[in-house]
Parts: sequence; C-alpha cells; structure tokens
Amino acid sequence: MASKKKGPRQLIGLQCSKCKSFGYVTTYNRNNEIAKKQSGEKETFPLNKYCKVCREHTVHKAMKKLK
Repeated sequence: MASKKKGPRQLIGLQCSKCKSFGYVTTYNRNNEIAKKQSGEKETFPLNKYCKVCREHTVHKAMKKLK
C-alpha cells in the first residue's frame, strides 16, 4: 500500500472552463503559490491543457482538492 505523502504538496483536479469536466489530476506546492502571490509573480494556475470532451486546448483551473 502506498504511504501518505508528507509536506505541503496537495492533489488537485483541473476543470475545463468551457465544458466543466475534470480531465486532469495533478499536485502543486501550496507554499510556493503563497510566495508567488506575495511577490507579485505569475501564478501557476490556470493552465492551457487539452480537453478530451471539447477536443481542443482550453483553459483549465484548479478546482477540487482530492484526498
């Protein structure tokens, strides 16, 4: 059985902004995102990804924390 990951990395689902389907699961470092907001750098999300339902590249936003 896989062990639980430790640290600030979290699983999230990426949702298509056009058709609202979840097509990707990824991880991100929550501490890095907070630091980017404070320093004024460009944030990681939203990403431009391929949507299987729309069959085109669309903007995907981080919407759901997964366990």
